[in-house]
Parts: sequence; structure tokens; C-alpha cells
Amino acid sequence: MATQLLFYNDVSALSAERHKDWHIVPVKDYSFAKTTNAVPLMAIEFLNAAGDYPIVFVGTDDDVMPVILLGLQQSENLYLSPDGHWEGKYVPAFIRRYPFVLSQAGDQDKAYLCIDESYPGFNQNHEGIALIGDDGKASDYTDGILRFLSQFQAEYQRTKVICKRLKELNLLEPKEAEAKLPNGQTKAMNGFYTVERSRVLTLSSDVLLDLVRTGVYEMICHHLASLRNFNTLGNMGGIQASTTDQHLPV
Repeated sequence: MATQLLFYNDVSALSAERHKDWHIVPVKDYSFAKTTNAVPLMAIEFLNAAGDYPIVFVGTDDDVMPVILLGLQQSENLYLSPDGHWEGKYVPAFIRRYPFVLSQAGDQDKAYLCIDESYPGFNQNHEGIALIGDDGKASDYTDGILRFLSQFQAEYQRTKVICKRLKELNLLEPKEAEAKLPNGQTKAMNGFYTVERSRVLTLSSDVLLDLVRTGVYEMICHHLASLRNFNTLGNMGGIQASTTDQHLPV
């Protein structure tokens, strides 16, 4: 399962004292994700992401979250060009928020804005946009980042609730993808779940209506449609890929 601090190297809480002279020139280079083959996806993103990536669920029997697959092999990101350009039409929010991230305080009631100080777009030469204003408070740019990250955290919690609902309804089934490598060898990628269509059909009309009203049914449809991208992902990597049932208890 991808973690919140995936591809962050030198994380520090943003402060007026330490970062008063720090500026940012945003760099359109996603090379920081070059060895990442999956990242978390929020429920609100399913519509935009379904056209580009396979969306699956990963985790334990009790706690799962959706991710998009960026490659079928370890440390493989097929959506990144050699010059660091993102080749998918939609860039996931988990990727777009870098180099910023919210860190929860120990009491979980407060969150602190943190940055990856190793990000090449940061400088102390007054080039670009200031992180801290002349008044010692967050600049308008930083306030915008905070709003984006706060929305991201809210969507993260909402997605967790939706995934719990999918588990309660017993809609998730373990699956595996088989990849036929150019050398003729077959490699299995497992440890993920997908919604089982036949189980959706057994739901009562009241439950289905609730899923429709809450947007979960639409999310399920986008998820199932996205699975065709396993073949696309395989073609991008020069391999043949398909999903198969694993027949394991949920």
C-alpha cells in the first residue's frame, strides 16, 4: 500500500522562522515518481482517472483503499517519459500535491503543512513565489496549497468510509493480473481486490438506491470500466496482461 509520504525525502514543517526567505518556482518534472508503480486515488477522482489507469483496491481484509496502477512490475512507472513528463491525461491529486503534505499532530486534531525541502523548485534567492509573506504569515499561494490539501484529506476520509461500505457489502474479490514478459515468462501480480459484478447484482433495491444516491454506484461503474486499462498498461510495457480470478475467501 502506498504511504502518505511516498517519494518525500527531506520533510520539514513549514515555519515563518525557517522558511521566511523560501520561494518556489514550480517544476513540471514528475521524476520523483519514476519508481512508483501505484499511488492512492480518492473516490472523487474515479471519473477522471478511469480513462487512463486501472483502478484497484489494496490493503487488508479489514482496511482497503483504491489505487491506480502505473506499472505491472516493481518500481515501474509507465506513465512517466524519460524527461519527467506525465503522459497520462489526468495527474492524480496524490502526485499533484508534491512537494507539500499535511502531517497530523499527535492528538489528530491539528495538522501541519510540511514541505519536502529537497524539491528542486525551492530557492532562497527570491525567485518565484514566496511561501511566507512579509507579515510572517502564509502567503496567498501557501493558503491555496492549504485549501487543496485540506480538501484532499477530507476526500481521503470520505474514501475510507466508502471502502468500508464496500467491505461490509462483501463486494470486493481478490484478483490477480498475469503478465507475459517479452522473454516468454509469465509473472503474476496479486494482492489487490476488484468489485465483483455478480455480487452487485444480488444487492437489494434499497441498498442499490442508497449506493446511487451517495455516488458509490457511479464510483463502482468507473472502477469496473477502468479494468480494461490492464491491457493498455501491458501494451505500454511491451507485455501481454490480463486479470484472472484468484478464488480466495474475502
